[in-house]
Amino acid sequence: MTDTTPGPVRLAGDIARQIDQLAEQLIQAPPPLAAQIIATVLDPEEGVLGRVTTLVATGSHFAKGHAENGLLPPEVWLALGRATNELHDIGLDLDEHTDTLRQLARPVPPGTTPTVTKPGSPLIARLHR
Repeated sequence: MTDTTPGPVRLAGDIARQIDQLAEQLIQAPPPLAAQIIATVLDPEEGVLGRVTTLVATGSHFAKGHAENGLLPPEVWLALGRATNELHDIGLDLDEHTDTLRQLARPVPPGTTPTVTKPGSPLIARLHR
């Protein structure tokens, strides 16, 4: 039986599976490689997050046209636009940390210890009432 799934839909599925594979490799990666993977994903120009944001924005433009023609509910267009804005804001928030991740990704010369700029601290979540 032949696969009748359209090429772009198949491509989206393949990309989703590759992201799953990348997540599995990230779990097993040593810290420098994990930092490099995350920095690459978050890179605002070439990274996955920026390109997913662009893809959602493209979907928003598609939905706007079809919402104006009555083929889609306006809520679909609004939700995609909101998702685009949220992803963009998340990208901006994470962008300031990409250089730190790239520093961690640099190999440490043999016989030296990595420079730690700040001592580690426990992460504590507190409820505000």
